[in-house]
This record gives sequence, C-alpha cells and structure tokens, in this order.
Amino acid sequence: MISLAACNRSVVQSNDAIRQGVLDHLAESQSKTALNLAGMDVEVKSVQYNGNEADAAVSITPKGGNPAAGMSINYHLKQEGNKWVVVGRQDSHGAAANPDAPNPHGGAMPDSPHGGGMAAPGGGGSKMPSPDDLPPTGKKK
Repeated sequence: MISLAACNRSVVQSNDAIRQGVLDHLAESQSKTALNLAGMDVEVKSVQYNGNEADAAVSITPKGGNPAAGMSINYHLKQEGNKWVVVGRQDSHGAAANPDAPNPHGGAMPDSPHGGGMAAPGGGGSKMPSPDDLPPTGKKK
C-alpha cells in the first residue's frame, strides 16, 4: 500500500505531469491566444515543488524553428486530484499575472510574448498621453 502511494506521488510530481497541465491550460486558452499548439514544442525547463503547488519554467518554441523565436514563461500550478492545473504565471520580472485576466493592452493574447498579462516596461500601465498634453514641437527652418 505504501509503495503504491509513493509510486502514485512520483508519477504526479514529474515534468511530464507538469507539462500536461501547461498543455491543458494552453489548449483551454487557445481561442484567446491563437497559439498553434501543433506547431509548437513545449518543454519544462525546471520545476520547484512545494506540497500540492509547483512553479515551473517552461519554454515554448516553434517546431523546427529558431529557439530564439520562442518564449519562456514561469507558470504556477496546483495539484487537483491526480493532475496539475495552471493557476497563474509570472512575467520575466517576477510579477504575478492571472492567466484569465483581460489583456491590459486591448488584445486577447495572454500567453503571447508581445502582449497579454506581461507587465508594461517600467511598471507602467498608464495610457498614452493625449496630443494636447505633449510639449509643442518646433519646426526646423
């Protein structure tokens, strides 16, 4: 009985189980992200387990393409039953992002390297100033 429980736990706490949780999350949000999962390689680079929670560094790259064209995302997962479920992610600066939050930039690509839940540079989040708020420009003669 104990060996069965230990075996079951080792199966659940594996990179493959984490990868499947990330794939499930990406498939669920595919209508928002337009990410072609069939054309992508999803690789778990590292996982840190903390009881029934885990933080995973994941690399998503185009199949057969340049790995530099891919992206790295840090996902936070929780174990629900015998599978892992993505409950959040962090951007490259360590700020937590809710995977289901609307895109503050107006698009609907939360897992895109060019939009979504990523923080604005400099911790911004402010909108572009009105042309009336900008200083006047002089014309060169």
